[in-house]
Amino acid sequence: MNNKKLFIGSLPWGVDDAQLAQIFSQAGTVVSAQVVKDRDTGRSRGFGFVEMSTEEEAQNAVNNLNGTDIEGRKIVVNIARPREDR
Repeated sequence: MNNKKLFIGSLPWGVDDAQLAQIFSQAGTVVSAQVVKDRDTGRSRGFGFVEMSTEEEAQNAVNNLNGTDIEGRKIVVNIARPREDR
């Protein structure tokens, strides 16, 4: 199971992939950072995913960044659950 991937919720609408990566780089090495966008409008859907290089860094990010205030919104950070087949 991959515990290096994080789910980030309650993101401010203005945050993009680069800002997301920068925020999480304080917890360790960011492998990838993606803000999920609406397929039709291209606007942020207010959540995203970040993959850290190790499980320790991912846990560190959860411990240190969950509840952090970004542009007036407290973000939610937890280990992403595997995608369920639809």
